[in-house]
Amino acid sequence: MKTVLINKPFEIEVTETEKPVVKEGEALLKVLYGGICGADVASYVGNQPFTTYPRIPGHEFSAQIISIPENDKGLKPGDIVTCNPYFNCGTCYSCQRGYVNCCTDNQTMGVQRDGAFREYISMPVGRIYDGKGLSAKELALVEPFTISYHALHRAKVNPGDKVLVVGAGPIGLFALIAAKAQGAIVYVADVLDGRLQKALHFGADGVINSKTSDIKEESMKITNGNGFDVCVEACGLSVTFLACIDCIAFAGNLILIGNGKKETTFLHSILLKKELNVFGSRNSYPTDFQAVIELIASGKVKVLDMVSDVYPIERAGEAFKALANNDGSLAKVLIEIGEAEKF
Repeated sequence: MKTVLINKPFEIEVTETEKPVVKEGEALLKVLYGGICGADVASYVGNQPFTTYPRIPGHEFSAQIISIPENDKGLKPGDIVTCNPYFNCGTCYSCQRGYVNCCTDNQTMGVQRDGAFREYISMPVGRIYDGKGLSAKELALVEPFTISYHALHRAKVNPGDKVLVVGAGPIGLFALIAAKAQGAIVYVADVLDGRLQKALHFGADGVINSKTSDIKEESMKITNGNGFDVCVEACGLSVTFLACIDCIAFAGNLILIGNGKKETTFLHSILLKKELNVFGSRNSYPTDFQAVIELIASGKVKVLDMVSDVYPIERAGEAFKALANNDGSLAKVLIEIGEAEKF
């Protein structure tokens, strides 16, 4: 079968590998579409600390069930599905308490273990989710949406709350969509006008270009000097983290999604002075997958507009190179891995 393989940083190929051997309790899936995540790009350029090589990337994907054992989920051959790609150990303290997303030995597909960018994979039945009639492209967008959905549910967001999302990449845009679904008034900040136009397209109530405007000054204008009830940091940069602290209201909720790669220095007493609630967010729960699928199926959100480009699997290397050199114009890039069969 065709398989995308990162042999080492900046060396990627489409090669042939053996089809997977299906174990007890697993289904055989034909992969249809895969979304390239920032973590995949990090593996490609060599700044993903958890990746070992060679590695098959990919944890955002849709697939068709080819074979599956009897199950109580109603899943059957021919179904178009998506999957939970975070493999937790089930025995650590986090898993024992139900925080499976925070497993201390977490293995995410495409990072700590091989991913889905290949024609066929095997998956435990419990990790497979009914697509509820969504298209294969829509289902490939479910996992990144769950990242933001989970983050927004870490902190209580009430209808009418003013929310600022800093960073209008795919995760930030999904955070915008999740916050709007909870009835919030949402503003988005970024340094690129193209991304801010995307935010307006997805329902932002307003935008701030933090390159040409003072983000704190604009935030105070918008909130009558009070600051935002919730700030979502979706860049992983020191400057954006500090900007969130500046722009948030006293007793506000600060949610961190962006995965920072550099240390941040600041006087932590500001957290005390403002009595801020700071929420880290990692991965997502099975219930988040189910909720996001239902939300997309409801027709209330149009996630396909998130897709900037689709590459066939044979051109996967081009797709990775494009994202590695992204000037901000690309949002979500998909790889078409296979076509659904008739059952």
